[in-house]
Amino acid sequence: MEAHSPILLFDSGVGGLTVLAELRKVLPDPPLIYAADMAGLPYGTKSESQIAARVAGLLGKMSERYRPRLVCIACNTASTIALGMVREVLEVPIVGTVPAIKPAAALTQTGVIGLLGTEATIRQAYVDNLEAEFASDKTLLRYAAPQLVDAAEAKLRGQAPSPETIKAAAEGLKALDGSERIDTVVLACTHFPLLEDELAAHFVPGTRFVHGADGIARRIAQLTQGQRFDRTQPDKAITTGDLEEFQALAPAFSEQKIDHLDRF
Repeated sequence: MEAHSPILLFDSGVGGLTVLAELRKVLPDPPLIYAADMAGLPYGTKSESQIAARVAGLLGKMSERYRPRLVCIACNTASTIALGMVREVLEVPIVGTVPAIKPAAALTQTGVIGLLGTEATIRQAYVDNLEAEFASDKTLLRYAAPQLVDAAEAKLRGQAPSPETIKAAAEGLKALDGSERIDTVVLACTHFPLLEDELAAHFVPGTRFVHGADGIARRIAQLTQGQRFDRTQPDKAITTGDLEEFQALAPAFSEQKIDHLDRF
């Protein structure tokens, strides 16, 4: 393993910045590349076969070009669908992002957990399995709120997220049978924690919101423990989409010490 080999953090957009923020806290030194598949955004409305093929194909090409020491798929939708396939294709450690049902089950006092995710995420057997393993004695209420992805991306561009969009997502979850007892909400998309404050305004005070960013960061730190880090060039963010549009997100990346943006 070369000391300058980067960690590759991959997401459909820039929701993975919530993971990067936690990673910087526990592991500030490794060279890093943030990859945003803006040309494929949004993933949540695509079919499983489309997502699996796209994610595996892109990560294969990116791994050939950048030779990462580890790949983190900082996207719930991509992870719940393509994680197994990517692990078969690539010969580096792969860390996925899955809905934080386990910690939510440990936190809830009422036994009723809400889950906000994309359409593709909430219907996955992977989520069924997490529920069966960690929350079989709880009630998990799932609601698809893909519109929150665009709202989060807008917020990172310095725009005010649509209040109507936030309200519609919260009210959609609250309209489900049994939702009056929700005391914990899983934000099952890495974009959604960016909107936690806005969402919280629509729930009973004291409602807890959980996501997996800190756990992902700890797992990456564990897998790279003892490795040498040598940043021979600045960290950068790459996009599969239009570079000029991507540049509008420069301030958000700069907050995470990434000032070089490029097109893949």
